[in-house]
Amino acid sequence: MQLGILVYPQVEELDVVGPWEMVTTWGQLPGAPSSCRIVAESTQPLLCAKGLSINPDLSFGNCSPLDVLIVPGGQGSRREVDNPALISFLAHQGSHCQAVLSVCTGAFLLHAAGLLSGRKANTHWGSLDRLRALGDVTVVEDRFTRDGRTWCSAGVSAGIDLTLRYIATTAGEAVAGQVQLATEYFPSVECYGEASANPGAPNYLLG
Repeated sequence: MQLGILVYPQVEELDVVGPWEMVTTWGQLPGAPSSCRIVAESTQPLLCAKGLSINPDLSFGNCSPLDVLIVPGGQGSRREVDNPALISFLAHQGSHCQAVLSVCTGAFLLHAAGLLSGRKANTHWGSLDRLRALGDVTVVEDRFTRDGRTWCSAGVSAGIDLTLRYIATTAGEAVAGQVQLATEYFPSVECYGEASANPGAPNYLLG
């Protein structure tokens, strides 16, 4: 199985690194995916939203067909929806992938590539109204959602939960449990301050 994570300038760091950690930890187990590569328009280093530099492994031009493609979001996604090279790459790869996973506002890139129309989806809570405004997406306010081979998560850290659930669905609960234990991903459910009282906060925080 060949996995790829799409990156672009101003991509959100944890949207990339969270799924990367889950997938590469999975890759250390028997029978796991053979590789996980970082793919961008070029292999030149690029800066993420908060200054982290990433060195892509592959460019769009030399990326072979992928089985799974993870599409992160971030401030840069607002520009990349109008990038013909990125959208064409995503549409082409997404047409034959076994699964396409979007994190946060990566959902808008899926939509621009024709991969989200008529499907259930989620995104960062601050962009839910923008997702609804597309008119042809059923918005589900949950940590993550799946519609066939298309998976979407809420914002930023939710990409970790999405990827872990994908692993559980693909390789089984026991394998996902090994990944969860190795990464010590047992997140606290505590809500600090009054964050959950924000009128725009996702419904799943309401219990």
